Amino acid sequence: MRQKTILRLLSGAALLALAAVSGGYQAFAEEKTAAVEETEPFDIKSVNTFSGAFLAARTADTDRDFASATELYRIALQFEPNNNDVKQRLMITLLMAGQFDEGAKIAEQLKSDPAVERITTVIRAIEAIRKREYRNAQKLLNYQGPNDLDRLMNGLLSAWAKFGQGKPKEALAEINGLDGPEWFRVFKNYHAGAIAVAAGDKQTARTRLNDAILDREGGSAAPDTFMRAVEALARFEAREGNKQKALDTVAVGENMVNNYTPLQALRTDIENGVPQEQQVKNATQGAAAVLFSIGAALNRDGAEDIVSLYLQTARRLDPDSADILVMLGGIAENLKKPNEAIELYKAIPETSPMRRVSELQLGLSLASIGKVDEAKKHLKALIDVDPKNIRNYLAYGSVLSDAKDYKEMGELYDRAVEQIGSVPKRSDWTVFFQRGIAYERQKLWDKAEPNFRKALELNPDQPQVLNYLGYSWVDMNINLEEGLEMIRKAVELKPDDGYIVDSLGWAYFRMNRFDDAVVELEKAAELMAGDPTINDHLGDAYWRVGRKLEAVFQWTQTLELKPEEAEIPKIKAKIENGLPPLKEAVPASADAKETAPKKVTPEAPAPDKKS
Repeated sequence: MRQKTILRLLSGAALLALAAVSGGYQAFAEEKTAAVEETEPFDIKSVNTFSGAFLAARTADTDRDFASATELYRIALQFEPNNNDVKQRLMITLLMAGQFDEGAKIAEQLKSDPAVERITTVIRAIEAIRKREYRNAQKLLNYQGPNDLDRLMNGLLSAWAKFGQGKPKEALAEINGLDGPEWFRVFKNYHAGAIAVAAGDKQTARTRLNDAILDREGGSAAPDTFMRAVEALARFEAREGNKQKALDTVAVGENMVNNYTPLQALRTDIENGVPQEQQVKNATQGAAAVLFSIGAALNRDGAEDIVSLYLQTARRLDPDSADILVMLGGIAENLKKPNEAIELYKAIPETSPMRRVSELQLGLSLASIGKVDEAKKHLKALIDVDPKNIRNYLAYGSVLSDAKDYKEMGELYDRAVEQIGSVPKRSDWTVFFQRGIAYERQKLWDKAEPNFRKALELNPDQPQVLNYLGYSWVDMNINLEEGLEMIRKAVELKPDDGYIVDSLGWAYFRMNRFDDAVVELEKAAELMAGDPTINDHLGDAYWRVGRKLEAVFQWTQTLELKPEEAEIPKIKAKIENGLPPLKEAVPASADAKETAPKKVTPEAPAPDKKS
């Protein structure tokens, strides 16, 4: 079964649960706010009507400003204290904001509301597990419905509740009795293995965890659960004195995920004989692991809210879990909430190997909110402490690239190449690629080109490198056919990348193949709607094929899309006068750097972020 199919099946119940809340909420919202126009920003303290509070809360909720949303929903409830629709949204926003105590109280109030019964039941059960009221939790988790996800989640949580009551055999029997599709398997094996380890059942622990890490299909669908199984088995074998078996287990994980910091740290500790402790040692941590397992499997674009709900609930049970904090931080970054991400990364325990991951992400997040000097200082310190970790260079290099400090960027990657040594690995292609960019931007082509060639030697089918080198050649009016072929290959490899398609169209333009240019640039404009460079290029191509009204329209649109400051006078001149006749046009090799800035999206691996 393909991973996306499993994810679709997994997400069904969870999303339906939220839909049950938002569906009633949406209908209610439309009824209450149909006649209310959107207003200017306001002071929360000045809100003095139900409609005003509710509309503002709804807006904050949509913007994922959960702190403001909770405050505004509370104000709305002051006007209509028995309004369950508002209570439902307040409960969800409280949970999303990590305010579990108040969210759990509202869940108790709404326990008889069928619209949110699935959510309130799980929240109440989680709170019972946290309080070690395992028998009560088990009763709440007795699910008899048809949904696969609910059956899996409740069954695993119930098993950990039985373990909490001192009934490990019954806990394992509950997991064994969970019937469902094939994708249940990796979850069942991991949690059965973790329960067996915690109960001292060595034979079952070894068997179930081995089954989990041999399940390649399940590992692809739920990589975070797979990696937890690898770590659990490696720690188990290390404690049993089976050092080589422990290292072999680590190798299985390394074959699945390259350069994963926690595994690298675990390998080092096992080699050095450091005593190993399990990540999950009790029922509370086990229940958190269930929520993390499912939330991590759902983690993809568009599912941020439901994943955050699972992870925030898991965090309630296991507040120091580095896995949970890193994944929440990554979601905050994706949602453009760098300040929230920074606080999550800072919360990761200093003793965790994930702390190094978080330090890299922390530096990048500081840069994203404009604290560039602080970010530089932070990332420089990481390089000084661990100069052999190439990811440190990549993180710092991305900050320098954004700041257009290409001289220091080049010097940084010179140091990185020294650390790589004479026999680079395939994964090192990105270091040479980034060094090539740094030199090219300094107009040091004699130094840039060998780095691009080295990157392609290490990774011959890397579309970004093919695009950059091929375009650069066409841009300089050298190696035209070879360069064009490279760009075509890049487009074949990434046909949905608007920037690469733009490169092909602009290469045709530079070679005076204007009809071909129009075809490709129109594709690029569809793929990357609203990009000023692509619109500008398309306007130029339209002009050359005689579609002058369309050309002026594209250039006018470009100005509205806020191009780089240096391009604005040139675009205005084109709107007023058009392009010069071809016989008067400047040769491609002379004006390329001024009129055709390359648009690339380098695929340098992000610092370790398990999300």
